[in-house]
Amino acid sequence: MSEATSYTIEEVAGLLKVSKLTVYDLIKKGLIPAYRVGRQMRVDEEDLKQYKANMRTTAKTPVKETSDMSGRQEPEQRQSVIISGQDVSMDLLSKQLEQKIQAAPLRKYSGSLNSLIEMYRGACDIVSLHLYDGETGQYNIPYVKRILTGEPFVLFHVVLRQAGLYVKKGNPLNIQGFKDLNRKDVRIVNREKGSGARVLLDEQLGSLGMKPFEVAGYNDIVTDHLSAASQVSSGKADAGVGAQHAAHMAGTDFIPIIREQYDIVVLKQNRELVQSVKDILHSEEFRSQLSQLAGYDTKMTGRLLYET
Repeated sequence: MSEATSYTIEEVAGLLKVSKLTVYDLIKKGLIPAYRVGRQMRVDEEDLKQYKANMRTTAKTPVKETSDMSGRQEPEQRQSVIISGQDVSMDLLSKQLEQKIQAAPLRKYSGSLNSLIEMYRGACDIVSLHLYDGETGQYNIPYVKRILTGEPFVLFHVVLRQAGLYVKKGNPLNIQGFKDLNRKDVRIVNREKGSGARVLLDEQLGSLGMKPFEVAGYNDIVTDHLSAASQVSSGKADAGVGAQHAAHMAGTDFIPIIREQYDIVVLKQNRELVQSVKDILHSEEFRSQLSQLAGYDTKMTGRLLYET
């Protein structure tokens, strides 16, 4: 009889593309069964599969539509709050929001653009964004205006953080910026379509007159910052695009290119939710937690950037 496969907390975090903090929280809530072997906690493969199946069932529950007296179709209010975004700040927001609304928010870990589209389709209540618009030089607002047409929303600032390139320790290839990514001796690891890092890369390549096919590794895809940095650290790639905090975690050097704006958009149909999010963003506790993360600037955290 073969022994069942089990995972460490670090491995579970990697498979789910979340932080270890989130995994510990899921275990604490009883959503993922775990057990201890010596000083190490383990999760069986079957239990992890069951958790993912449960979340998949929840996420695919259709949003019903109801008609008002005029016959206009409106989405029926969901009982749970769904937060989409890959940054650890959204895990922190989720934990604090749980205390305010007395229910555990559901977390999705889609990229910025994909999350925004899901919000338009009624599948998310809070979405985090770091989408650079090359035409205006702005972050997020141009995308939100285009995609959430006709939807009432507010856009709050969360943090400013450095975005740039992960390179190997010591930067042996002397990579200085996006202009070096089409060199014959440089291979990158890319992010998935719809992620903020992918949008930034494509915008920068376009501004430099570079084509994706000229960049080796452009079609080698990972789905989060830490995985991109880890690919570089392990030598599987020479460079990757992402946020500074993952460079520290993966043990790579980091070349800052741009200070990116990390914001969240909240639909106004739930005004109590909007107020709760606003209160959390302005709290000293939340700012203190963010300030402990490498490369995060909280001086504008909570600022209202746009409101329909």
